Amino acid sequence: MYEELMGTTITPVESMASLSSDIFYDILRRLDGPSLAIAACACAAFSSISKEEKLWENVCSTMWPSTNREDVKSLIMSIGGFRKFYADCFPLILNKEVSEYQRNQYLDYPEEWAEAEYYGDMDEYENILPSDFVSIVDIRYKDKSICSKILWGIPNSNGSSGWFYNCPFRIDLLTYAAIDDDSEGEVFLSVSDGLPPILSMEKERKDGKLWRELRDGLRLSWIVVNKKIKQAANLASWSPLGGQRHWPTDKDFVIRFGSVLSAKDILPCQVVECILIMKFRVIHMEEEGGQTTLKLTELSMQLEDMEGAHINGRNSLLILKEALSCHRSKNYSEVLESCHLYAKVQNELKEEKMRNESRIDRLFIITGIASFLTFWYYIL
Repeated sequence: MYEELMGTTITPVESMASLSSDIFYDILRRLDGPSLAIAACACAAFSSISKEEKLWENVCSTMWPSTNREDVKSLIMSIGGFRKFYADCFPLILNKEVSEYQRNQYLDYPEEWAEAEYYGDMDEYENILPSDFVSIVDIRYKDKSICSKILWGIPNSNGSSGWFYNCPFRIDLLTYAAIDDDSEGEVFLSVSDGLPPILSMEKERKDGKLWRELRDGLRLSWIVVNKKIKQAANLASWSPLGGQRHWPTDKDFVIRFGSVLSAKDILPCQVVECILIMKFRVIHMEEEGGQTTLKLTELSMQLEDMEGAHINGRNSLLILKEALSCHRSKNYSEVLESCHLYAKVQNELKEEKMRNESRIDRLFIITGIASFLTFWYYIL
């Protein structure tokens, strides 16, 4: 009756198969990665269309603007395509081997491991070249991309007998980024990007408003690709794990990201922390006559063991290679829990070490006093 009154006839769609595949494609291309993955499970038509590489290329370019570069696109296609790249890099690294009992286990390992084994005098690294690794880094602030950088290989690592293999591993991305306009430009954040204005550093020290905005708004993705084994993983925690205000100068803000990586059969501690540091410095304030502006002064990666010792280059290559095939999770809270557990076990280890050192110091003092008294007893 309603159709007759309106003078129109509505023809129901009997099945989704009657719709054009172009319509399906147009629908799917508007989705983000998680939504596209869910839609692929909805029906056969969506499943078929969702395999299109162009859809996943759009998803990757939206999430990681650095993948828009032609050289990066070629790299991604060579390791399996954008669909595989997204599946590898969207979930974060989850290390389930971090547990309470590792503290006691770790204390026993240094005596069991030979010095050559601990410091990496092994043959496995010979099949791992620093030039096999590529870093794809993107920084966002409040969903706005502020920095995209690509680093081909690992700097200063030429020659298997070079200092790189025996010295602490560290990558300073701002120093060693590829030389082009996109990656070498300085990175700034200002009020126009959403930063709160700073009237004075004294006021910022009291209320910490800028610090909270940075901590809550910054997102980091540091994807490492190994061209030889055709694997990739995101080593960042996406959101900050912690940081430090006003260090080392009054105008510096250090934001720390990272992940817990497996070092099984590589180091005695069995797990290490990948530490990604981002440092901003205030270069303009409202009281100085200009809008509040911050400059990115450091973007670095390093690996540390449970005792806070830096991992050398040789062992770092082994750990990074293993990280590309480790367990991952889309549950961000689970990933954070793993990182916090690592920090807890690490703090317990440091406290235990300090207690042991304190006991030894007291023992030496008591022994010294006893020796002194004994000496004078026999003299007198």
